[in-house]
Amino acid sequence: MSLSCITVYAQDSKIAPKTKSEAAKKAQQKVSGRVLKVDQSENKYRVKVLQKSGRVVSVDVDKKSGKVSKKKKRD
Repeated sequence: MSLSCITVYAQDSKIAPKTKSEAAKKAQQKVSGRVLKVDQSENKYRVKVLQKSGRVVSVDVDKKSGKVSKKKKRD
């Protein structure tokens, strides 16, 4: 098995992230941009992503399910 195959499987949306780096990759699949920060709590990772437009978006990645959800910004 080649390394590229392993990488593809690690990015599968059904696989829960085990590290901040894996959570960052999952967040970038949902929202393209540069990862600024990854925080973790007991249940999730919160990833802050800087988009090309200059907007910062927070994305939550569930530690158990691997589900990625974009936080809605309040106006």
